[in-house]
Amino acid sequence: DHRDLHSFPTRRSSDLILTMNKLSALTYETLSWIVAFIIAIFIGFIIREYCAELYVVDGTSMYPTLNNNDKLLIDKITYRFIGKPERGDVIVFHYPSDPSRDFIKRVIALPGDTIEIANGSVLINDKCIQEDYILDIPKTGFKKATVPPNSLFVMGDNRNNSEDSRFSDVGFVAYNLIVGRALCVFWPEINAKKLILSKNTSIKNVEGASHGKAD
Repeated sequence: DHRDLHSFPTRRSSDLILTMNKLSALTYETLSWIVAFIIAIFIGFIIREYCAELYVVDGTSMYPTLNNNDKLLIDKITYRFIGKPERGDVIVFHYPSDPSRDFIKRVIALPGDTIEIANGSVLINDKCIQEDYILDIPKTGFKKATVPPNSLFVMGDNRNNSEDSRFSDVGFVAYNLIVGRALCVFWPEINAKKLILSKNTSIKNVEGASHGKAD
């Protein structure tokens, strides 16, 4: 029957339909991968920009706490949404003289604190502080000054090999230059450790300590 000849698709039309279906499936899968890739990049950007970022230590200014080439996890959330820097925090910030470079140092004094370095002692608000994490006492002095609002006084733990707030090219570090707080060293494994000081090991005041004139 002539009508029966048109009741079913020809082999060529069947192959064409199958090919189109395969192309549709392939296109859908490709688009799915593209969308997933774009979403992954977006999520990665959000995490890197607002949550956390990985850094590599370049140099020894924070030795013995940090070693050259240590890999760090930097927390960007805390200072944005939760709290402000505290004494003893290890922070990453943009170098004031060249914001394209990032420095890592320890917070020593907060806004409104007086800071002075004399005869190898660091004094905050006229009280000598005890620091268990430094390599050696500082040979460079610092005349007594008050930390400005929304700024920090920072130093490296390797006090005699650190470019920090004692020097004019760094000076007091403004809050808007802070990248985040160093949480931990995660690589190499032998150096892995957290960098958040407990209340028992944070910077302590030593009551009644004597001090001389700043250099």
